[in-house]
Amino acid sequence: MAGKAFLVLENGMAFEGKFFGAAQAVSGELVFTTEMMGYLETLTDPNYHGQIVLQTFPLIGNYGVIAEDFLSGAGPAAYIVKHPCQDPSNFRSEGLLDTFLKERNITGLYDVDTRAIAKVVRDNGTIYGMIACDVNGEAPTFVGGVTNNLVASVSTKKIERFRAGNGSKGCVAIMDFGLNIRLKNELLQRGYDVVVFPHDTLADDIIAEKCCGLVLSDGPGNPADNANIVVTIKKLLESKIPMLGVGLGHQLLALAHGFRTEKLKCGHRGANQGVKCLESGKVHTTRQNHGYAVVSISINKQTASEVYINVNDKSCEGIEYKTTPAFSVQFDAVGKAFVFDKFEKLTKGGNC
Repeated sequence: MAGKAFLVLENGMAFEGKFFGAAQAVSGELVFTTEMMGYLETLTDPNYHGQIVLQTFPLIGNYGVIAEDFLSGAGPAAYIVKHPCQDPSNFRSEGLLDTFLKERNITGLYDVDTRAIAKVVRDNGTIYGMIACDVNGEAPTFVGGVTNNLVASVSTKKIERFRAGNGSKGCVAIMDFGLNIRLKNELLQRGYDVVVFPHDTLADDIIAEKCCGLVLSDGPGNPADNANIVVTIKKLLESKIPMLGVGLGHQLLALAHGFRTEKLKCGHRGANQGVKCLESGKVHTTRQNHGYAVVSISINKQTASEVYINVNDKSCEGIEYKTTPAFSVQFDAVGKAFVFDKFEKLTKGGNC
């Protein structure tokens, strides 16, 4: 554990704490997550790439570090907690949170008023911040800005192939915008071979693979920053390949249909986000991590239907398309069998 540091916000507010993990200056968009557990998933979630993540739950690290729970090799730029546990208790634990942050080069800040910081974000919306050492005992001046090329930073750099084993149903392509390994594994467990493509792969190269379906993965950042990907998706839609969009993929699929996206005040980050199915009235508890949403009133009712909404702010959580074999969800689809059941029907069990 290291020495004194400050979180300085772009509005001039400063919060004193202490370094742990990689003790280095860093800046990024400050967001908070309300998850009470799952900190390893948070720290390896590509959606948080370039961000400073604050945990609202006070004690973090109590079950140690477990590599089996990692989602990817990417994660946030910095991590803020009230109390990092230095004596974890779990039979699966392989190490300390402090050590993990050092190995991943993630700046940590602790012994800080996380409740007060969360209130700032809740009341004012997401804000840019900087974590740095004190200067002569005083907080430094904020220096920071927008992080660009987030999708390119977390996407695979080459085509990757994975086999489901005996009795394969066929292959499913994934466009990797920040792929969660559990999404890939969900498809493999359902008997699909998986081909993962870099974010900038041309539509013709994906079509040439002759897969029976395409998944547009989740990922970080503003969907409007990915104009080239939207153009690719438009061309893929012309091929009529069955398509599932998740998270950022959901937003990009909407943009490809001419709908709009908008930045949410605080975003949805946590494991208890209520999502309502408008057809059945059933409410699902979902894990989410995003700062943007599809604008509901921009959805063309001639070509698509909004099928899921967030129970808190009524923002769009899912769309079914009428002119192409495609649908999408804003929330984490892993563990939601109804999402993959629907995708499997679109692919006709791999025989599309």
